Amino acid sequence: MDSLQRAIDRALGRLGVDRAEPIVVACSGGPDSSALAHAAMALARAGRLGPVTLCHVDHQLRADSAADGLLVARLAADGGADFASLVVDVDRRRASLESAARDARYAALERVAAGRKAAAVLVGHTLDDQAETVLMRIIAGTGLGGLAGIPPRRGLFVRPLLECRRAETVDYCSRHGLTTADDPTNLDLGHTRNRLRHSILPVLRRENPRLDDALGELAARAAEVDALVDRAADDLARTARSSAGWDADALAAAPRAVSARALARAAAAAGAGPLSARHHAALDALVHRPAGGSAGLDLPGVRALREYGRVRFVAAGGDPPLPAAGVEVSGPDPPYEVRTVRPGDRMRPARLRGRSRKLSDLFIDARVPRRLRAAARVVVRGSDGAIEWAEHIGPAHGSPVSVTLTGPDTLATNKSR
Repeated sequence: MDSLQRAIDRALGRLGVDRAEPIVVACSGGPDSSALAHAAMALARAGRLGPVTLCHVDHQLRADSAADGLLVARLAADGGADFASLVVDVDRRRASLESAARDARYAALERVAAGRKAAAVLVGHTLDDQAETVLMRIIAGTGLGGLAGIPPRRGLFVRPLLECRRAETVDYCSRHGLTTADDPTNLDLGHTRNRLRHSILPVLRRENPRLDDALGELAARAAEVDALVDRAADDLARTARSSAGWDADALAAAPRAVSARALARAAAAAGAGPLSARHHAALDALVHRPAGGSAGLDLPGVRALREYGRVRFVAAGGDPPLPAAGVEVSGPDPPYEVRTVRPGDRMRPARLRGRSRKLSDLFIDARVPRRLRAAARVVVRGSDGAIEWAEHIGPAHGSPVSVTLTGPDTLATNKSR
C-alpha cells in the first residue's frame, strides 16, 4: 500500500468513518482531491472502504470549468468508481465569492451524499490549507474558535489529508501518472489566500521551515481547548438560563471565554450576525455593570438588554408584542375599571401596609423591566378611582377585590384575598 494511502487509511479510522457504507469523494480535478480520490478508490478495491463515488461540482466561474469534470469522470472510470457531476449557481452578489462558491459546493455535495446514503464526504484539504487558514484568521483577528482552523471532521465532511503536505499529493499524482487540472484562479493575487500562499508563507517558512506543522499543531490544540469551552458553555446554560433570560451574576462569575461563548450562542439564536472582539468586550461590560436599572447594547442584527439581574437578546426591531392576558375582576364594590398605567398613578400595596407610593417607584423597587411597565394593567374602583390591584405588584392593602389573569401568557392566578 502506498504511503499516502496508508496515511488516509489511518485518518479514516481515527475519524470514525464507517468502512462498510458508501463514500463520496469531492474532486475538483486538482492534485489534492485527485490524489485523495485515487487513494480512496484503491482502498475500496482492497476492501478497506465502501463503494466510492467521485463528485465534481462545476461552479461556472471559468469558461473552461466543464473540462475539469471530464478529468474527474475519466479518473473515476479508470478506478472503477461511480461518478456524479453537478452544476451550481454561485451568488456573485456576496462580498466573498470564495465563500459563496464554498456554500454552493457543500450544499451540492450533501445532496449527492443523501442520494447515495453515503457515510461521509471526503474533502482534500491538506496541512498547507490548514496553515493558510489559521494565518488568515490571525491576520484578520480571531478568537479561539478561529485558531482551530479547518476541523478534521464536521458532520458528513471528513478531511483525511489534513496532516499531509501539498507536496505529498503532487508527488502522489506524479508517481501514479494522474493528469490533474490547474485552476488559474489559484494564481490570482487579488485573493487573500493566494497572497499568503505565494508571497507571505514562503518568507515565513524561511524563518521556520516547520511553520506549517507548527500552525497545524496550534490548530489542533486550539480545537481541543475550544471543545472544552463548548462543554463549559453548555453547563453554564443549564444553570444560568431561564425563560426570563440569563442570570448576570452567574455569567459574571464564569470564566470570560465560557460566558462569551454562551452569550454568542444566545445572540446567534436571536438572529445576530458574527460578533467581533469589540462586540464581545461590550457584552462583557454589560454583564459586569453594577446591578440595578436597565441598559442596552446594539449588536449586528439584535439588541442585548440588561434588565436588573438578567441579560437577554431581542431582534433589532425590538420585542414582539406580548399576547395580553385577560383580567377577571370580582368584588363587593363594583364597578371596576381595567386600564393601563398612567403617569402619576399611586397605590397602597399590601407590602407597604397602607402607605401610598407612585406606581413608577413601585415598579423600580420590584425590578419590573422597563419594557413591561407602560403596558401594565391596573384595576381601579369606579366609586373613587382608587387602585385595587396592579400588574407585577399585586393587590392594594386590605383590598377585598379578587383578580385573576387568563389567557396564553398567564403565569399565575393573582388574588387579593
